[in-house]
Amino acid sequence: MSAEANIFFDDNKFEASGRFLAGSFSSCHVLVDENTMQHCYPLIASMLPVHHIIQIPSGELHKNIDTCQLIWAKLTAENADRKGLFINLGGGVIGDMGGFAASCYKRGIPFIQMPTTLLAMVDASVGGKTGIDFMGFKNQLGLFNEPEAVFICPVFLKTLPQRELTSGFAEVIKHYLIADRDAFEHISHSLSNIQQFNWVELVKKNIVIKTDIVLQDPHEKGIRKALNFGHTIGHAIESWFLPDTGKRLLHGEAVAAGMASESYISYKKGLLTEAELQLILKVILHYFKLPLITEDAISGILRLVKQDKKNEHNATQFTLLQGIGNYCINNNVEEELIKESLNYTNPLLK
Repeated sequence: MSAEANIFFDDNKFEASGRFLAGSFSSCHVLVDENTMQHCYPLIASMLPVHHIIQIPSGELHKNIDTCQLIWAKLTAENADRKGLFINLGGGVIGDMGGFAASCYKRGIPFIQMPTTLLAMVDASVGGKTGIDFMGFKNQLGLFNEPEAVFICPVFLKTLPQRELTSGFAEVIKHYLIADRDAFEHISHSLSNIQQFNWVELVKKNIVIKTDIVLQDPHEKGIRKALNFGHTIGHAIESWFLPDTGKRLLHGEAVAAGMASESYISYKKGLLTEAELQLILKVILHYFKLPLITEDAISGILRLVKQDKKNEHNATQFTLLQGIGNYCINNNVEEELIKESLNYTNPLLK
């Protein structure tokens, strides 16, 4: 099944998903966290078939094997079989972990994604990636497995706090930086409150960008690595701050910091002009408050970078920008330049 063929846009009456859910399933389980249980589940409850709810704690901190064991135990206790349906109702954590849990249970049960955050709609729910964190490393365990369907319901965006909505915009910026110079220049010239965007139009545009890349490289052997721009350092920053509840970052916030650092590396490698670098930083700093990276944090972040999934033969592999709207993959970046990039943004925060 292709990444593009199974994506459906739904209205606030949930007609597309309602038709799908009218099918015959031996059982139905809905994975939620406390937030989607309160704000999103009531919007779809009436059109669900007879179902069981599995509620897990929200947040990246719980995206691990222990939570998966809770999910598998619940499925086992209720005799779920491979003719059942598993629904992931939530953001990137629910989608990644729920997809992974469903893919492993009895060697795979059908699942669908119902993303409830901007980040999940434009990125995490599209492309068949599933996974969990392990030993403090982001997405260390996972596999590729396409859901039966992805239902994009923009009405869920109205349930989000401002911080969550802004976090998802980082993936929008990333898509434009790697694939759509005109779109990036448009948002750079009209910096505004994030609430002013046409979300249906924006989500559709970003899904096209992502699926165009995924369809050419479903298992990330080549150009799909472009989608990791900002994520090599971003994932490391996210993982570093995860144990500290006072400084914990949302995924998009960490990716924004990663894009700032990796744009600087692109500039130092001669791939971006200084004017392009400053324009990128202007947009990122408009929407995001970047974390202060102290000297103490740098060694920990560098250790985490070395565990990035794209690394090969102990060499750190980066996707960098080759001008705004273009990219180049498989770039080796020396440790000193990574350090320099992490320090570069600190003075900008004053």
